[in-house]
Amino acid sequence: MPDYLDDLRLAHVLADAADAATMARFKALDLKVETKPDMTPVSEADKAAEELIRGQLQRARPRDAVLGEEYGVEGTGPRRWVVDPIDGTKNYVRGVPVWATLISLMEAGGGDTSRSGEAGNGGGYQPVVGVVSAPALGRRWWAAKGHGAFAGRNLTSATRIHVSRVGKLADASFAYSSLSGWEERGRLDGFLDLTRQVWRTRAYGDFWPYMMLAEGSVDICAEPELSLWDMAANAIVVTEAGGTFTGLDGRPGPHSGNAAASNGLLHDELLGYLGRRG
Repeated sequence: MPDYLDDLRLAHVLADAADAATMARFKALDLKVETKPDMTPVSEADKAAEELIRGQLQRARPRDAVLGEEYGVEGTGPRRWVVDPIDGTKNYVRGVPVWATLISLMEAGGGDTSRSGEAGNGGGYQPVVGVVSAPALGRRWWAAKGHGAFAGRNLTSATRIHVSRVGKLADASFAYSSLSGWEERGRLDGFLDLTRQVWRTRAYGDFWPYMMLAEGSVDICAEPELSLWDMAANAIVVTEAGGTFTGLDGRPGPHSGNAAASNGLLHDELLGYLGRRG
């Protein structure tokens, strides 16, 4: 099995470049923000960061494909880099420091391609490298398949991380994004029932709950609607930290258009509540 460590080192270099670009414009009074067709915001920093990452990948890995939130898919082949230049753009444009650049390398051959449309969102690919860099928080998390998950400022200043051993919902901390998404998709009843069973709930949102899950400070988390670039890097960090990452349908990996993540011990119960409709 490939060790992916050269790819992980490259992902850190890409994250360094993105961090410099995004921090240079964070809280800038003249930051330009547009509204995309799906009514979500995109800033000049989102576009600049993705362009930087794509440019470096073109030089360092010209045979690899790239899928990014802002500029779509470029190239084909068994290896695909998946990039969210700023996960948490709404926080970024309001000066809230909870945002991150998500970079993942995915490889073909490990995914379920039985569903229609999966070729477009990477259903036949599985993440093998992931870096989640949150420069405004001064934190970074990363993982490579078979090598575990780590947190720190860089590769030479890192601590290995692992999910919690909490085995009862009554003792669990549950992190989520918002209430409206669950209601819009007919899953609010199950969501609310779950919140009544756990010890603590907090709406951190975006990448952060998954990283806290990987570190053992959160035990379960979920979101009702996501894109592949929102999940790929998070998924490999969670699984390499010993956790479980699936869709609400229980399908392993970041391909279901939503996410349920846990320390593994609580996953069946998590899906039992959040998989319900009506």
